[in-house]
Amino acid sequence: MSSPDSIQLNGRPHPVAPGATLLTLLEQLGRNPRTVAIEHNGEIVRRPRYGEVELVAGDQVEVVHFVQGG
Repeated sequence: MSSPDSIQLNGRPHPVAPGATLLTLLEQLGRNPRTVAIEHNGEIVRRPRYGEVELVAGDQVEVVHFVQGG
C-alpha cells in the first residue's frame, strides 16, 4: 500500500491516496459534485471531468461549496 500524497486543499495540506481524482476527493469530503465548483492548479474544472483529473503531490485545489438561501 502506498503512502498518501499531500495536496493543498483550500490553502491547507490535505492527504490523498495515490491515483485519487477530484471525484475521489469530493467523496472523501462528503460533498455532492453538483453543489461545488473546483479550481485545480488555477483552472476551473468542469463537473464531467471530476473523475478524470488525477491528483498528484503538490497540486493546488480550491473547492467552493454552493449555499442556497432565501
